[in-house]
Amino acid sequence: MSLKTCIIILGPTAVGKTALAIQLAQHFTTDIISADSRQCYRELNIGVAKPSGEDLKAVKHYFINSHSIHENVNAAVFEQLALDWANEIFGRNDVAIMVGGTGLYIQAFCEGLDDVPPVAPDIRAAILSSYNEQGLQWLQEKIKTEDPQFFESGEIQNPQRMMRALEVKLGTGRSILSFRSGALQRPFDMVKIGLDIPRSELYERINQRVVSMMNDGLLQEATALFPYRELNALQTVGYAELFEHIEGKTTLEKATELIMQHTRNYAKRQLTWFRKDAAVNWFAPSDAEAMIKFAESKI
Repeated sequence: MSLKTCIIILGPTAVGKTALAIQLAQHFTTDIISADSRQCYRELNIGVAKPSGEDLKAVKHYFINSHSIHENVNAAVFEQLALDWANEIFGRNDVAIMVGGTGLYIQAFCEGLDDVPPVAPDIRAAILSSYNEQGLQWLQEKIKTEDPQFFESGEIQNPQRMMRALEVKLGTGRSILSFRSGALQRPFDMVKIGLDIPRSELYERINQRVVSMMNDGLLQEATALFPYRELNALQTVGYAELFEHIEGKTTLEKATELIMQHTRNYAKRQLTWFRKDAAVNWFAPSDAEAMIKFAESKI
C-alpha cells in the first residue's frame, strides 16, 4: 500500500514560500501545517509576515494563531502537534503540505528529537549571570565559539535558546543538535522542496518587506507588545530592534536598518542550514508548475 505523503516547502524568509504552499494545497485539495516558530503566536502579526486573511480563508492552516506569547512553544511541542495534525489531514487526504523556515522545527517533524541529559544547575546559573552582565553579543560570540553548529541554526537572536544550547554544550561536551536521533522513521513519505533565488534579489525582497511592515504599523504593534518584551516569543527580529528604539537607545531609522540587516543575516543562516540536507530538491519560486509535476511524480 502506498504511504501518505507530506510535501515540505522550505527556504529563507521572504523567498515566496507562502504563495507556493497555498498553490500546492489547492492543487492537492489539502491543508497546510506551518513550520514557523513565530507565526503561531496570536499577538504577533505584522512582524512575522503571517499569511493574509484571504490566504487563511483559502486554505486551512495549522500552527497559525494557535498559541499565546505567554505559552512555552519549542521544537518538541511542535513535533507532537505537527504529527497529530498530519495524521488528521491524512485521515481525509493522501497529501499534506508543510511550509516554513524554522529548520529545527522541520527537522524535529521529519526525524524526531532525543532527550538531552540533565545539566548541572550551576552551569545554567553562571551562563545567565554572564548574559545579564554582558548581553546578547557576548552570548552570540560564546555560542559561535563553543557550538558553531548551533550558531548556524538561525536561532542566534533568541537568548533563551542560545543559553539552553550553551548549557548543554558545556554540561555534556556535545552540541544540543547532536541529541537528535536522526534515525526515526515516520509512517509517511516526505518530499522536500526548497525555494531559492539569487542572493541580491532575496536581500532586496527582505528590505522591501521591512519597509512594507513599517508602513503597515510594525512600530505600533511593537509598542503594544513592549510590556512583554522579556518573553521568549519576543526575542525576535523586527521586535527586538524596535524595543531598543522605544527605550530611546536608537533612532527609528537605525532600528529599521538593523531589522533589514538582521533579517538578511537570518536568511543566510537558513540557507546554510537547509543546504546541508541532501534530500531537499531546489527550485526557483517562479517554477510552480515544475514543482507540482515533481511533487506528483513522488506521490
